[in-house]
Amino acid sequence: QSQLVESGGDLVQPGGSLSLSCTASGFTLDNYGIGWFRQAPGKGREGVACISSSDGSAYYSPPVKGRFTVSRDNAKNTVYLHMNNLNSEDTAVYYCAAGYVYYECSATIDYWGKGTPVTVSS
Repeated sequence: QSQLVESGGDLVQPGGSLSLSCTASGFTLDNYGIGWFRQAPGKGREGVACISSSDGSAYYSPPVKGRFTVSRDNAKNTVYLHMNNLNSEDTAVYYCAAGYVYYECSATIDYWGKGTPVTVSS
């Protein structure tokens, strides 16, 4: 039973910080590229932070670059998304994914998490 499970979504005030985690079971996460995607209400899904399958480099979309950091802990079979200086436009359901990340957040995904909601509001 291979799956990804996200946790850490919460209500946070503007300017605050939040960390999300994503733990894999049933497969070894370090064999895959990583993607963090989000979908805001009424909007399409966008890739925000990904780790390339080819060289392990990280990509961040322009709205989050400088504020978000993606990392991985292979020993724990877990990846993280650390988010700083959050604003209302970051409100979305955040999904982690594992697959072949070939360019920025363009990827063929083998496993999706079910998502964790982040709400930024006063």
